[in-house]
Amino acid sequence: MTADVDTAMAHAAPPLAPGAPSSTRRRWSRLRAAIAVLVTQLAILIVFLAFWEHATPKNSAAAFMFGSPSAIAGFLGQMVRDGSLWRDTSITGMETLLGFFVGNLVGTLIGLSLWYSRFVSRVVEPFVIALGSIPIIALAPIVIIWFGTGLISKVAMSTLSVVIVALVTSYKGAVGVDPDQINLMKTLGASKFQIFRKLVVPASLTDIFAGLKLTVGFALIGAIVGEFMSSSDGLGHAIFKAGSLYVIPKVFAALVVTIALALVLTFLVGKIERLLMPWRHHV
Repeated sequence: MTADVDTAMAHAAPPLAPGAPSSTRRRWSRLRAAIAVLVTQLAILIVFLAFWEHATPKNSAAAFMFGSPSAIAGFLGQMVRDGSLWRDTSITGMETLLGFFVGNLVGTLIGLSLWYSRFVSRVVEPFVIALGSIPIIALAPIVIIWFGTGLISKVAMSTLSVVIVALVTSYKGAVGVDPDQINLMKTLGASKFQIFRKLVVPASLTDIFAGLKLTVGFALIGAIVGEFMSSSDGLGHAIFKAGSLYVIPKVFAALVVTIALALVLTFLVGKIERLLMPWRHHV
């Protein structure tokens, strides 16, 4: 019986090419899995949009409150034709990138440097928690008073949305380094700076990049909130203006562009991660 089963399985499964490298098989396996995920995601999106499009015309209240995919597509086309799509996206994208870069640079440097002294890290911990608990929108009036209503205030809002998260994730990565590896480097005569540069920073990259992917959204939120408060351009201004006029499909159209911008930025962060940490994607 066992022999019959083995024979049947041998005929059912195509034989592997002799000498086929395991890395090639892994690549094909990852590709098939990625395609399956993408197809499933597209199917869910298409079903959701079809249901939305079919349901809203039957209910005038629902059509007013939620719009419809066709109406949203119409406003997207209008934004492309009048040039507002590219103008607003470029303005919000620039504010987001500047805030993302400054906030992560400052937060990561502070978070990693706190590894040098546990005493200092314990002293500043409650202050970090206090600053992180402040809703970003509550800081908007103060930021406008400090920096005015121009680009700098939007970048400041985006930076403030990012810096605490970057600080916490980088510090978590630094203190999570294996103590045995630190002790080994000490016995080999490494200085504290050498341990920091050669062990702590590389070992923290996983947490740092996790924070980078997370703070893309926070940086965009900060820029949008800043545009809500004072702006004549940008996706936040477009959302605020359309919402104040109760043009719900246009609000959703601007939200679609905002989501697309966030996805593009997250994709770029992932590409940078692959360049700096290639070993994580070959296991």
